[in-house]
Amino acid sequence: MNAPVYDAVTTAHEAPAPWEPLLDEVSIAVLAPDADPHWTLTELPGGLRMLEVHTRGTPVEIRLSVPLGDSAGYWHPQGGWRRTLVADWEGRSTVSLVNGPAAGCLYEHSGATLLTFAAADPVSEATVRFGVSEENDTHVVHLRMPARTGPHRLLLVPRAPSVASALRPLRDWFAAAHPPMPVPDAARRPVYSTWYAFNQNVTAAAVETQARPAAELGCGTLILDDGWQRYGNGRGYAGCGDWQPDPAKFPDLAGHVARVRALGLRHLVWVAPLLLGPEADCHDDWAAAAPAPATVPGARVLDPRLPEVRRHVIDLCVRLVRDHGLDGLKLDFLDEAAVYAGDGAGDVGPAMTELLSGLRRELEAVRPEVLLELRQPYAGPGMTPYGNMLRSFDCPADATANRVRTLDTSLLAVGTAVHSDMVMWSRDASAEAVARQLIGALHSVPQISVRLDEVPREHLDVVRFWLGRWQRHRELLLDGRVEPGRPDELYPLVAAARGDECLQSVHGDRVAVLDFAAYRRFHLVNGSDRDRLTVEVTGGGGPVRARVHGPDGRMMDDPLTLLPEGLRLLAVPRGGLVSLTHTEGPR
Repeated sequence: MNAPVYDAVTTAHEAPAPWEPLLDEVSIAVLAPDADPHWTLTELPGGLRMLEVHTRGTPVEIRLSVPLGDSAGYWHPQGGWRRTLVADWEGRSTVSLVNGPAAGCLYEHSGATLLTFAAADPVSEATVRFGVSEENDTHVVHLRMPARTGPHRLLLVPRAPSVASALRPLRDWFAAAHPPMPVPDAARRPVYSTWYAFNQNVTAAAVETQARPAAELGCGTLILDDGWQRYGNGRGYAGCGDWQPDPAKFPDLAGHVARVRALGLRHLVWVAPLLLGPEADCHDDWAAAAPAPATVPGARVLDPRLPEVRRHVIDLCVRLVRDHGLDGLKLDFLDEAAVYAGDGAGDVGPAMTELLSGLRRELEAVRPEVLLELRQPYAGPGMTPYGNMLRSFDCPADATANRVRTLDTSLLAVGTAVHSDMVMWSRDASAEAVARQLIGALHSVPQISVRLDEVPREHLDVVRFWLGRWQRHRELLLDGRVEPGRPDELYPLVAAARGDECLQSVHGDRVAVLDFAAYRRFHLVNGSDRDRLTVEVTGGGGPVRARVHGPDGRMMDDPLTLLPEGLRLLAVPRGGLVSLTHTEGPR
């Protein structure tokens, strides 16, 4: 998508508007020519503030500014790897329902926030300009929002101790305003995907060979990815559009699905319903409805603003689920609808809302607990009514990216299950390397994609241990209070707490704090490159039972030891785990 165009090089040279105090040290200016704009700020339950800007039905530019102070970084849903500070002549993005919400959080080196906001409307297209104003020693955010009948609304969060704690009340508000799709238990179980294991070279027999060990290792769902359909080859998308099974690969797709389901696995298939390629049999029938080329090779994009396109997409998805006995769909490339953003022919967001509302309604009529996977960037709070599995963007074999992207998604995920990208590794990898991939997916629902019948037994032992450990701590990891730290540091120490239990995954040379006054049990996951962890014991310390496991689950040690307050080194193998339980004496 093209970045928004602004006349002025920096925000200091844009059309002037008077600044007024807004919240904490944040100031506001509103620009809506000929509209006599005015605004109000109201406190909501939970400490949120609602900013309402009235412009008599015209577009508006809302400007926010805050002194730089000790600023360290700026997090926003489209940030990717650019999460430190940028200049305001560089920070630009276009947001919409399918391309991430208008939201952001400026924070300082302590982790405390200086500015946290989100547009209350996650559907409409908007443009955002942000960054450091070199002329004014401030960090600014300028939102250009389209005309609407009511007031333009922004949610603001007062200063908070961390980005995660600032975004939590935003999640609560969006959950009430946009109730999420129900999440069956199957959406919260590990997934086996065919993509990295096979790419498009899938057949019914090959997939079924993987299904049995996947179920035995603890997976609850299988996703049949790209390649099951006719013309699904060559890693391009020129054959997309018909969505019929390839008769050579899947002569009886419904029978294949039934056999996989008999093993205890739910079954989803991949579909990119907005893509139309020239090789598809239906291309000529739909070419006029797909005037714009996709950003992926070989295809064009069906325009969801056309009623006939919405009907077509809904019908084909319902047909797939109904005719083949599927449990759901992996809906890919919905963000391609954004190629039509700003073309003057209408907002893509409301059209996609209508399409996805109809799709969910008609799929639930066929399969009440239907599973629908969505993917970054279309994983924001506006999309959660239409999907219950939110997956990290593709990052093959990159454990760091998987950790960062799943945590980024979780920061604004509303009531749905966040999934990792598919975990993969080479057959000659060490047990520690395999464990690192799984640990990178630990704070989400893990997906795996290797040929399980071809990897060494040692690898299967690692997978079995970590999927079993994940299942044991599922509620803690998915439902607990998660504090990942500063986004610009790439979350090197992530803590999840629930009740009297705390799990911390350590991905660098960081100190894990063990406050035994707050929690009785700690689980420390060694995702670092060293065979030890550094901890700081607080809250009195005392005798603990320490269970140390290697990356493949073998018990390394089970001592009763004394952990007094202060800094300590714990011998934990890389890729391994230590569980510490505070006790009053020997068992």
